[in-house]
Amino acid sequence: MKLETANHNGKAATLAQASEAAGPERSLKALAVVGLGYWGPNWIRNFYTLRCARRLIACDLSAERLAHVKGLYPSLELTQKFDDVLRDPEIEGVVIATPVSTHYRLAKQCLEADKAVVVEKPLATSRAEAAELVRLARLRDRVLMAGHTFEYSAPVIKLRELITSGEIGEVLYISSVRANLGLFQHDVNVAWDLATHDISIILMLLGQMPESVSCQGQSHFRREVEDVALITLHLPRNVIAFVHVSWLDPNKIRRTTIVGSRRMLVYDDTALQEKIRVYDRGVTMRPYYDNYGEFQYAYRYGDIHIPRIEEVEPIKRECEHFVDCIRNNLTPATDGLNGLRVVAVLEAAQRSLRSGGAAVPLGEMR
Repeated sequence: MKLETANHNGKAATLAQASEAAGPERSLKALAVVGLGYWGPNWIRNFYTLRCARRLIACDLSAERLAHVKGLYPSLELTQKFDDVLRDPEIEGVVIATPVSTHYRLAKQCLEADKAVVVEKPLATSRAEAAELVRLARLRDRVLMAGHTFEYSAPVIKLRELITSGEIGEVLYISSVRANLGLFQHDVNVAWDLATHDISIILMLLGQMPESVSCQGQSHFRREVEDVALITLHLPRNVIAFVHVSWLDPNKIRRTTIVGSRRMLVYDDTALQEKIRVYDRGVTMRPYYDNYGEFQYAYRYGDIHIPRIEEVEPIKRECEHFVDCIRNNLTPATDGLNGLRVVAVLEAAQRSLRSGGAAVPLGEMR
């Protein structure tokens, strides 16, 4: 199943095109960030630095959190009422960085108020909710963007270039590990919290959906809130991808291995430098042999290549892209359909968890 961009307006935006988008650049009247927990302040910092809006509003239920960000960014406007954001006619775009269980409700209200919206991962907690947001964005002709930050990361973009160029040959399998000690979430399990990143990366790199998904996991501290999980994506042409996620690991691990028929890639996001290594290694089988004793594999051990990568903070690119899409009425690179696909995989993984790890097929999504 190929991933086809669904444009709400017929104009799709790649990251490269967004930086060269037609039309004069203008400052937006106002932007709002809703939720000042772990990730919301990063959006505030980047919007404030970019000076892309005349007004910047922060919304959170906690007066203490509001006072904290106000101390960092004095011109910031504050409110504890989400309705203030919805009723403000100058606010053109809203970032939803609240607990996952609130994403659908808040994003839906923003779209109904004719505001562009970017929703931190995951877009919603079910395929049906995500599909409704996509439908509403098309109906209202408004920008809907999924906050899949790693798709704006320079190393991940480089990975896609290496794969699409054919340098590593045909992709055989992908193995991804994202583990740490904490942070435990209260409204979603570890798959919905951490695997969202890796699933969005895998779908971006391969450009296709899994045919089925299976998942095994275990809850050690809260019933039916798994803190460790292994998700398997079964893709066309015998390609397979594994995603291991955990809140219970002594080390912080953010590593993806991509094995191709010609070369292999290792992406380590925790590395300060040299985040990607290209290994000229592989294995071939002799096309024929006279007897069983002659059967053998040929192993190739070549050089290791480290591509040069110009890194930019991914969320900075994400902020710029969101603003460009509002200015020029473009469909984001990580649009609502992108978010829907990731949610569909997560929902299938959740169903598999509750079915003892049985494979759950995925249907078409357009």
